[in-house]
Amino acid sequence: MTRNLPLGVVLVSITLAGVGCQGASEPEVTADAAADVAPTRNIPTFRVDPDWPQVPAEWKLGDVSSIAIDLDDNAWLLHRPRILPVEDADVTAPPVVGFDPDGAFLRAWGGAAEGYDWPQREHGIHIDQEGYFWLGGNNCIARNLPRLEPVDDDQILKFRSDGEFVMQIGRASASGGNADSENLHAPADVFVHAPTNELFVADGYGNHRVAVFDADTGDFKRMWGAFGNVPEDNDQCPPPSLDSVPDGPGPQQLSIVHALRVSNDGLVYVADRENRRVQVFTIDGEYLDQVVWGEAAFARNLALSPDPLQQFLYVGGGAGVMVFDRQSLDFLTTIEGNGVIGPGHQIQTDSQGNLYIAATGSGFQRLLFTGVVPATTE
Repeated sequence: MTRNLPLGVVLVSITLAGVGCQGASEPEVTADAAADVAPTRNIPTFRVDPDWPQVPAEWKLGDVSSIAIDLDDNAWLLHRPRILPVEDADVTAPPVVGFDPDGAFLRAWGGAAEGYDWPQREHGIHIDQEGYFWLGGNNCIARNLPRLEPVDDDQILKFRSDGEFVMQIGRASASGGNADSENLHAPADVFVHAPTNELFVADGYGNHRVAVFDADTGDFKRMWGAFGNVPEDNDQCPPPSLDSVPDGPGPQQLSIVHALRVSNDGLVYVADRENRRVQVFTIDGEYLDQVVWGEAAFARNLALSPDPLQQFLYVGGGAGVMVFDRQSLDFLTTIEGNGVIGPGHQIQTDSQGNLYIAATGSGFQRLLFTGVVPATTE
């Protein structure tokens, strides 16, 4: 089944107005419902946290590309130090920077060292159920970006919470394409599914597949592409951006596999960013459903609400973060407004339902979850 959202679709819009990222006044939250929303439909509400986090004054961060949340609801930012000017080297924070739930600085670590290939262009970070950190990058040689080595980021790294190296899957500049079971190719995101102890990789910018590995050994297990098809090679570096997508189910191959999440009930949600769609699979790669929104940029990222049923699926799209009923894929609301920095590059939730947005060049912020309210026609 394909669910194409019609042009201009808006069921409920949550606007967080009058708030900057830091140091602003308390935001106002309003919910305006269209006439066709069922009175019993619940939607999540948020307010911007203007005081999060407290970055040490002596440090500077590059573009924050991703945020991971650990079991204690500490937030760990992955940023790109090499984007900062050379003269800022003494005040540049290490790539991984942690903050406690109150936003206070914890510690920082990461960067190039002997024994592993640190990514040239940091992209995604994830913390699994055992507290291990997983991260990767999306550099490709043809990008030719300043201060980056001419290296393809074809690996995923695993660390302990203190930055001790554990394991590497793949090697820099070693990809053999989508059929390669040992290397990645500019992987964008990862997620460890605890019940099966499997690492799911959104692989990514160079490859166009979901790749699955054993989270302990790194052994390859399986892969798939759009609609469960065998993924085909189409390595474009840097990848093109699409201005629009045609009506219908879309191409039979994935474009940039930018994010993924695995739900508690074993469904894999995949953000196919340039094709502006989210596809849903079983953990074995059987295609189930998708939602396509061609009006504007969509499927930039994914996150799931932390309630036991994970009733909300968050997807970066348009001017904000769109919210869907996870099981039905019905569109519910858009979280947007003057205080929200936009749809983000990667997003994440914590155990309290708070939503974190890493927006690369636009900054980063936390939206505090304030509960659910019924969507009414009033």
